[in-house]
Amino acid sequence: MVDGNNTESTSVDASRSVPSTRRGWLQATVAGAIGTVFGTTGLLGSQSAASAARSTGAQSSEGSCQSVRLGVETLVRERTAFLDGDRLGLITNPSGTDSELRSTIDLLYEHESFDLRKLFSPEHGIRGNAEAGEEVGDTVDEKTGLPVTSLYGDNRKLQPEMIDDIDTVLFDIQDVGARFYTYIYTLAYAMETIGGTDKRIVVLDRPNPIAPLEPTGSRIDEENASFIGDYRLPIVHGMTVGELAQYFNNEFEMGADLEVVPMRGWRRNSWHDQTGLPWVPPSPNMPTLETATIYPGMVYFEATTLSEGRGTTKPFEFIGAPWIDAQEWASSLNELNLPGVRFRPIWFTPTFDDHEGDTAAGVQIHVRDRNTVQPVRVGLAMLISAFLSYPESDWLTWGDTYAIDSRANGSQLRKTIEDADPDTDPLALADRIRSEWSDDLDEFRRIRRQYLLYGGPRR
Repeated sequence: MVDGNNTESTSVDASRSVPSTRRGWLQATVAGAIGTVFGTTGLLGSQSAASAARSTGAQSSEGSCQSVRLGVETLVRERTAFLDGDRLGLITNPSGTDSELRSTIDLLYEHESFDLRKLFSPEHGIRGNAEAGEEVGDTVDEKTGLPVTSLYGDNRKLQPEMIDDIDTVLFDIQDVGARFYTYIYTLAYAMETIGGTDKRIVVLDRPNPIAPLEPTGSRIDEENASFIGDYRLPIVHGMTVGELAQYFNNEFEMGADLEVVPMRGWRRNSWHDQTGLPWVPPSPNMPTLETATIYPGMVYFEATTLSEGRGTTKPFEFIGAPWIDAQEWASSLNELNLPGVRFRPIWFTPTFDDHEGDTAAGVQIHVRDRNTVQPVRVGLAMLISAFLSYPESDWLTWGDTYAIDSRANGSQLRKTIEDADPDTDPLALADRIRSEWSDDLDEFRRIRRQYLLYGGPRR
């Protein structure tokens, strides 16, 4: 889910129409041509020492900021003729801006070379005024007067009739690098539809803000696929939206006429605050880069009766419940000596969502060294610790479905924790669970390598 989509948002998955060619397991070989990538020469550009790198936690010596040119800036500055004469639709949200914080909507609408006709809204709305899981309706954009068609309401998939009067659909949204974010599935579903038409889709690429984190987590399979996890992705995938688009299109035989307008100057070992770009929250509960860094492991708590900090100023950094002993839990978690993090006992009162209006006790996760932190390992250890130490903790269900199963790729994680002895070492159990992902992750790394567009470590 985007910044933790609610499980209700996965209920439409069973009824959506998806081509059978894309529902199986990944193939190890390339099944078709990758979409054209513009400007692949000179992609890396030159790094600028314009300012010292800002940091997440104690990161005082990570180097200088780069000067990164976004895909939308490459399009507007260098590729105006590329879309000349095309009637355009745009899938975007408030995170779709250039480096000067000008909206992609406004840039294209006001530019004489582009004929922007229609907007398409993902979760949270075209201007970001809807909370997680809240349906978004069709409307009209107040500033431009353009019609806005919802892709997060009764229908979450672009339909052919929505683009009858459109030649090209553009996608420009900031992802956070974790498989739970719904924006990447809005993109994938649009590609599936476009693959059956004579239209094309153009992805304006953006940084993966947590790209230095190593790909990790259970890979989602067909049985557990939903709008918060699909296409055999692990929890942390380490790809940009442009790279993901190529992966989706080729590995799942979507057949979309896909083109990626790349960034210039971005490297895979860059945290977002090393790019020289401003942080625009891609969704209401993703306020900072530090939130995004720890988010991949804290999503597990959305599927429990503990609060994951929604309704506070620190979503995904505050975890707790009324029955937790804050001092005791913080102490026991710190004793695990998890690299890169420390835990502080806290008390908080959510203004909405779980435990709204009640005082919850728990911990704040402080990222002290983001270059050593393993957020999914942290989240697993915390989850196991909470359930073994505080039996009041429970799983959320929707009907006969456990919310955790859609996040953890099935029931195995839940059953393993339920069957564990109360004296079990949480970190040892977490590492045993993680060891079972090894072969699947090796396969993913091998497959994704062919879709990577940018320099830097390719783990």
